[in-house]
Amino acid sequence: MRILPYFLIICFLASCGVKKTSTSDKERKISVAAANNARTGNVAQPTRTEERRVITSSSNTKADEIINTALSFSGTRYKFGGTTKKGMDCSGLLYISFGEHDVQLPRTSIHMAEEGHRVTVKNVEKGDLLFFKTSRGSKRINHVGMVVGTDNNEITFIHASTSRGVTVSSLRDGFWNQAFVKATRIL
Repeated sequence: MRILPYFLIICFLASCGVKKTSTSDKERKISVAAANNARTGNVAQPTRTEERRVITSSSNTKADEIINTALSFSGTRYKFGGTTKKGMDCSGLLYISFGEHDVQLPRTSIHMAEEGHRVTVKNVEKGDLLFFKTSRGSKRINHVGMVVGTDNNEITFIHASTSRGVTVSSLRDGFWNQAFVKATRIL
């Protein structure tokens, strides 16, 4: 019985959104370039006061609709395994957002990473999935986010982090840049 608390702590630390610190002096750089096509619209990164803002256009694509659904959860607290406004994790956010638009995804980030086809970071579009390894020394993907914008060579994505809940972040951020593994296209 003495092992159970340690096991629970380890499980919590291995969940989505755990922040790691890098002891390496080398910082991995990812060159971020926006795709130039019809699906890549201008989506400003929501600020704290306008996090619930949605994309409005007379010609919303399926990606825009899924992004709007995900953005409607902005500010929702993080809850491991959660899939409701009371709390959700990273894969739960995307599982629900895609599911509401008849796109079925697996429930976990590691299994989501097996879906769709891989795209280079310079060719990502709105609605593409970004996968991360957020735990130090992790050998498997444990976090996922969805691209919401590619303005000025900056990729912004929505995800659920343990510290901030459902939020929009930038791939330029040092932590997310270093933890980045791959991008896939589902739509």
